[in-house]
Amino acid sequence: MRLLCFQARRFGWQSFSKTLDAVDGMPLDDVHVRDELVDCVVVFAHAESQDEIGDAKSRVLRHTLKHVKWLANKRELRNIVLHSFAHLGGTNATPEFAQAFFSDLARRLVDTGYSVKSTPFGYFCEWQLDVFGESLAKVYKQI
Repeated sequence: MRLLCFQARRFGWQSFSKTLDAVDGMPLDDVHVRDELVDCVVVFAHAESQDEIGDAKSRVLRHTLKHVKWLANKRELRNIVLHSFAHLGGTNATPEFAQAFFSDLARRLVDTGYSVKSTPFGYFCEWQLDVFGESLAKVYKQI
């Protein structure tokens, strides 16, 4: 798992184009989404093929959850945006794994009191990103 995270004043997104026709044999709906969150942690996450091997998923989920919560708590942020971003290097996990992983991550964050939104899975999006200035507001992590 590779994570590029931002502590943001504002993150806005809009679906642009579909990149996947189906995940796990189920067609992806055509969506036209425009949304935003303020005072949030934006998580660009790249699920890698090794994250799918054996019990790696539970370890990666635990470490990803810990990292996102740690970064949010540094600025007392309660809003999280998850964005599947398969351009951080390494080898890609299957779309089925990545989609399930992000759903599990979102559920776990919500269960611990965070508000979570996700950009549409399987889509390129347009973004507007307003990041705080401190070094900690821009963090890359490989798990």
